[in-house]
Amino acid sequence: MTLSHVTPAMTDTPALQALGQRVFVVVLLISVARYHFLVIPKINVPNLKALKREQSELLRYMQDQCHLLASKYPHVEFRYGYHAIPSMSQLHLHMISQDFDSPCLKTKRHWNSFNTKYFLDSEDVIRCLEERGMVVTMTPIAGEKLLDQPLKCHKCIYSPQNMPKLKQHLYKHINN
Repeated sequence: MTLSHVTPAMTDTPALQALGQRVFVVVLLISVARYHFLVIPKINVPNLKALKREQSELLRYMQDQCHLLASKYPHVEFRYGYHAIPSMSQLHLHMISQDFDSPCLKTKRHWNSFNTKYFLDSEDVIRCLEERGMVVTMTPIAGEKLLDQPLKCHKCIYSPQNMPKLKQHLYKHINN
């Protein structure tokens, strides 16, 4: 396996949670939720569009690593997925807690990147790759429209006018 895309900073950081056979897991210390991990393959895969059908097994392995890690946090609800238009040029699977309780959650774009169809569910990505032989994402224009959508709670129908109101509302779900 090649690690040419892995920088020394990635492997020497205290944010490194686990180093598996085929992936490493990084804890995002600055995140939009209480718990946020990235599962990154050791082989260089630039993005979802670069995947081939036979690599669906890699995605399943990455998802399995998320499930193993989630078992260490039995009272936390997680979601696993990929950004349709990633911000980093190495494939990475997000494992993010659904509390979204973080001082770093400040913008509508941050929120919408994890709470609209911009965030592709891991299981859906695997199914698409297996059935079509490729992952279908979206155009940058479609992505921008999703990021600019009005705010909406991911747990109920509440649609606040701004982030402070959404964050205040989210505490109702966290405390229930």
